[in-house]
Amino acid sequence: MNILLTSVGRRAYMVKYFKKALEENGKIFVSNSDDRSIAFKYADESIISPLIYSDEYIAFLLEFCRKKSIDIVISLFDIDLLMLARHKEQFEEIDTKVIVSDPKIVEICNDKWKTYIFLKDNGFHTPISFLHIEDVMKAISSGKLSYPIVVKPRYGCGSISVAIAYDEEDIRYLTKKVNEDINKTYLKYESALSKDKVIYQAYLEGQEYGADIINDLNGEIQNIIIRKKLAMRSGETDIAEIVDEPVIKNELNKLGKITKHIANMDCDIFLINDIPYILEMNARFGGGYPFSHMSGCNLPKAIIEWSEGKPVDKSTLTSRIGGIWFKEITIVEM
Repeated sequence: MNILLTSVGRRAYMVKYFKKALEENGKIFVSNSDDRSIAFKYADESIISPLIYSDEYIAFLLEFCRKKSIDIVISLFDIDLLMLARHKEQFEEIDTKVIVSDPKIVEICNDKWKTYIFLKDNGFHTPISFLHIEDVMKAISSGKLSYPIVVKPRYGCGSISVAIAYDEEDIRYLTKKVNEDINKTYLKYESALSKDKVIYQAYLEGQEYGADIINDLNGEIQNIIIRKKLAMRSGETDIAEIVDEPVIKNELNKLGKITKHIANMDCDIFLINDIPYILEMNARFGGGYPFSHMSGCNLPKAIIEWSEGKPVDKSTLTSRIGGIWFKEITIVEM
């Protein structure tokens, strides 16, 4: 079996996980629009792709998949997910399976406003959110909202330009700054879909958790792995403990059944007075997955077995409760 990981970036660990899961019964290929990706070092083969929003991108991937007899394509980047989801059938025509959720679910996850509406409409607790400063000011005046307030890109990832406002002056300054930051980064592509590029959210104070909601390739719930975030850096978890939090698990079990997403959905949750507030959803392997993996879960192996029509043992998707794990920074020469 040959597997292509697209938009692989710096997630070299995902290459290693999939290589080990294959047990030398195939190759791991990776693609990225920039060759300065450490993941290139560990893949069997690598290729520089066009930018995701290029008219040539999908055609390039289709031709590469034909040439290399790729069986499975998995993206590790939000923007890429939507492109692949919309062209999934074209890959199926050349016998390549794209492990990606329905485009509507990907759109909800990529758009923080749609995430808010989706969660609210389905009865989940989530921080009150607004798209316009005027509505924020009205909410503050009526007592529905109070400072501090989170100001961030509506179509954001990696905690790019996420900031906290403590008064009206902060909000107006940060709104301008976030818009400027969006225009300087790859966030400008998805942000072009709407004139409302910034979202304002109530600031949550409580213990933060991350979770992997694992569904099979038919969108049926298989397991939920919860990690207590003990330290954060640049929007990703640095230190985490695998925990058993039934109140969070029950909520995420309902969420996974509603979304019927494919494979992993990475979630951020705050637990406040024993009530879980779902903050964000990412329809992919998130930066917190390594904690689940190192604790025993092996989703890459499960994806391979599901794709081959094999049953997956429950232990394959189970993590050991209580383990505390640390991310380590190392220096590698290409």
